[in-house]
Amino acid sequence: MSEATMVNLLIQGDSNNCCSGDNCFEVVLLACSEAGAVGSDPPFPDKVVDLKDAFWRFLRPHTIRGTALGSAALVSRALIENSNLIKWSLLLKAFSGLFALICGNGYIVGINQIYDISIDKDPSNPEFGRKRVQLNPLKPRASAPELVVNKPYLPIAAGDLSVQSAWFLVIFFAAAGLSIVGLNFGPFIFSLYSLGLFLGTIYSVPPLRMKRFPVAAFLIIATVRGFLLNFGVYYATRAALGLAFEWSSPVVFITTFVTFFALVIAITKDLPDVEGDRRYQISTFATKLGVRNIAFLGSGILLMNYVVTILAAIYMPQAFRRWLLIPAHTLFASSLIYQSGEATEMCLV
Repeated sequence: MSEATMVNLLIQGDSNNCCSGDNCFEVVLLACSEAGAVGSDPPFPDKVVDLKDAFWRFLRPHTIRGTALGSAALVSRALIENSNLIKWSLLLKAFSGLFALICGNGYIVGINQIYDISIDKDPSNPEFGRKRVQLNPLKPRASAPELVVNKPYLPIAAGDLSVQSAWFLVIFFAAAGLSIVGLNFGPFIFSLYSLGLFLGTIYSVPPLRMKRFPVAAFLIIATVRGFLLNFGVYYATRAALGLAFEWSSPVVFITTFVTFFALVIAITKDLPDVEGDRRYQISTFATKLGVRNIAFLGSGILLMNYVVTILAAIYMPQAFRRWLLIPAHTLFASSLIYQSGEATEMCLV
């Protein structure tokens, strides 16, 4: 059926059942868009762009940025402390290590998305796995079913990436990451990397699915994204330089700061997902203590992190650059207080 034929049928049909007033234009547009889609495929370049976009969203880019920045900070610290040992031959090893970390990150966030499909979008809804056209976002259709539970924009829930493709990706990430670490970084780092993958697995996968338990969930996140990542990267960097592991004040500071930052992420990450978590009986700090209380708790821990950093710079000038740490973290703390105040006002409205 052509687009013109469908539009004529809609306009000439029963006006009480088909369209009237402002709604008529929306119905006609919807019919045309659906008719144009029948029997036609998007061009190949568009398919490539869509696939790249789905893959990037599947990786959860904000987690990659955190992994890359944390790793870069610790590698830089180790190189600054031992600049005489820097060799260009280590550059390839450094990039392979970063790729292994991104693979581990992709495995953990990917396996979580696979087992959270029912929470991110309701599979019982007939629209599950389809892209729905919203003609007028300011005027939603009254008959439109409620699709959104937690994260409908993620590629599996949105239907942009099949479950089979997602499984292929997470298996590839795990295999590639383990292979790179095993061949390049020795048995100890391999065991740390394997522990991180194991914790990421039991966080999401039944029957354990530790994300159901608030304390276990935030301990896993803080351990993997805080301690294991920072300790492992610094240990591997010193080993690559031919040095035994030893702590230094800056490295202790970076590891502690990032671990507490990971704690904040762990307790606040579920704030937007309270509705879906309650529906599927996922127990989180937000569902137990309330969104407002957890937001204040997370802000308080983060503020404490900034204050402790300022105090460390004041009382340990031999280890830290006062001229950088004090003004920078004073600015961060002030911004946090201001944004927390704005959030409180929004909650009270």
